[in-house]
Amino acid sequence: MRTYVNEVKAATEELIAMKGWVHRIYDVGQISFVQLRDKTGIIQLVLDKGQREGLRLETAISVKGKKAENPKVPGGIELQVQTLEVVGKPDYDVLPFPINQQEVDAHLETQLNYRTISLRAPKVRAPFKVQEEIVEAFRAFFKKNHFSEMHTPKLIASGTEGGSEMFTVNYFDRRAFLAQSPQFYKQMMVGAGFERVFEIGHAYRAELHNTWRHLNEYVSLDVEMGFIDSEADIMDMEEGFIKHLFQHIKTTCSEELHLLDIELVEPKEMPRIPLMEAQQILLDKYNKKSPVGNLDAEGEALFSQYVKETYDSDFVFITKYPISKRPVYTMPDDRLEGMTRSFDLIYKGLEITTGGQRIHDYQQLKDNMLAFGLKPEDFDFYLETFRYGMPPHGGFAIGLERITMKLLDLDNIRKATLMPRDLKRITP
Repeated sequence: MRTYVNEVKAATEELIAMKGWVHRIYDVGQISFVQLRDKTGIIQLVLDKGQREGLRLETAISVKGKKAENPKVPGGIELQVQTLEVVGKPDYDVLPFPINQQEVDAHLETQLNYRTISLRAPKVRAPFKVQEEIVEAFRAFFKKNHFSEMHTPKLIASGTEGGSEMFTVNYFDRRAFLAQSPQFYKQMMVGAGFERVFEIGHAYRAELHNTWRHLNEYVSLDVEMGFIDSEADIMDMEEGFIKHLFQHIKTTCSEELHLLDIELVEPKEMPRIPLMEAQQILLDKYNKKSPVGNLDAEGEALFSQYVKETYDSDFVFITKYPISKRPVYTMPDDRLEGMTRSFDLIYKGLEITTGGQRIHDYQQLKDNMLAFGLKPEDFDFYLETFRYGMPPHGGFAIGLERITMKLLDLDNIRKATLMPRDLKRITP
C-alpha cells in the first residue's frame, strides 16, 4: 500500500512504501539526504552511499523504509530507507530550469513551453489544487440547492452572443462554431423541466486580445435558475456561493494558501451599484471617463478601489447595463427605460461574472431578436422551447481561471491555466 507524504505522520506500518520524484540531493560523507516529492508534499529520505548511486534530480523512485522523527526537517518526519527502486529514469542533459527552489527562476513563457516540468514545482502547481476545490465547492453548493448538472454541446450551429468572436469549424462541409457559452442550452433545460441547472465546461472566444487577463479557451462555471422573481434572486444565489467557496477553500487548501502566502478574508457585504452611478463616481472622484454603457479595465480597477475604501469589500455587483450592451436574451428593465436586469460581479478590480434575468416570453424574445437585427428562424431550435410556458429565469457565468487568479493574487491568468490557449499559443 502506497503512503503519500501527507499521510506519513499518521501511518502505523513498520515499513512505509512511498513513491515520487527526487526533488533535492544532499551528500554528507557516507550518508545522502534525498527529498522525495509527490503530489501532496515533500519528505526527507535518509540513504546510504550505495543507495544514492545513479540518482539524479527528477528521477521517479519507489522506496520502503521506517519513519523517524526529526524536528529539523519539513513536517518533522523523515524516512530511513531500506529499499529503493528507480521506476522512471530521466534522460536529459540539463533541466530547462530549476524547480526545487522557492520560486521558479524562468520567464512565464518559458515555463509554459515546458508546462509539465514547471508544474512539478509545488508553488506553481498549488493554484491548481485551489482551482480543483473551487470546482468541487461549486458543484456541491449548487447540487445542495436543487440544481442539476448538465453537459451541453460545444459544437453549435449558431452563436449565442453574436458571431464576431466565435471560432468556426468545418463540420462535414457545413460551417459550425465552438460555443462561446452554454447560454441557449441552459435556458432550454430550464424550460425542459430541470428548472435549475449548472455546467462546468469549456468556452471559446475568438478575441484578438493578448493580455494578462484574456484567454481564448477557458472553463466557465454556468448557472441558470427558473421561477425567479427578479435578477436579485440570481445575485443572492451567487453571493451565497462565494461565501461558501471561501469557507471551503480555507478548510481544504490551507497548505496551498500558506505556500502562496495568501490569507483569505471571508467576504461580508457585496454592494450592488447601478452602472450609471458607478460611472459618475469614477468621474467625480477620479476624473475617469467611462466608455458608453460599460466600465473599461482601468475603470473596474479604480471602482474596486473605491468600493474597498467605502464598503471594505473586494466584491461589487455592477447592475443596470443598457440594452445595447447586453445580449439579445437579456430582460429589459421596465423600471428604468433603456436598461436591463443584468449585472457584472467585479472582484479585486476584475470582472469575473456576467449575469442577469432573461426574457422568458416567446413573442418578446422574438421581437427582441428582430430589434437586434437577427432572424428568428435562425434560432428556431432555441425559440421553440419558449412557446410552451417558459418560467421567469436567469443566471450567470463565472470564469474559473479569473476567480482563481484573483483569489490567489496572481498577476497573470496563465498562471491559473493548466495549458493556456491564447492569441499566440496553441501548444503544448
